[in-house]
Amino acid sequence: MNETIRQYFDAFNIGDTDGMLACLSDDIAHHVNEGGVRRGKDMFRDFCDHMAESYREELSDIVLMESEDGARAAAEFVVNGTYLKTDEGLPEAKGQTYTLPAGTFFTLKDGLITRITTYYNLSDWRNQVS
Repeated sequence: MNETIRQYFDAFNIGDTDGMLACLSDDIAHHVNEGGVRRGKDMFRDFCDHMAESYREELSDIVLMESEDGARAAAEFVVNGTYLKTDEGLPEAKGQTYTLPAGTFFTLKDGLITRITTYYNLSDWRNQVS
């Protein structure tokens, strides 16, 4: 597995936002599932802070695929989560747990992640927590 992406996922799994940020370029483009694009580390940190308040998640069964030149990668994994606090426009949080297949695409340059695009089935998640 690409070392930078391994570090990113390791940091994610222990809730280490600073560790995740260390893997990102300053101009990171974060494409959120069914949302907009957040640009820069400050917006990424804000996203992580919001997620930590509403969700507790750990990723398992991570499989990484990487282009020969190392400039692009994709990861497939399972999100094992708990819904902690109601997120605006979503069902009420009551500590529900969920298991959700997901995937992320990465672009890398000079050993740092410059793009993160994550996809999961929001309808599946809604069904699990409703």
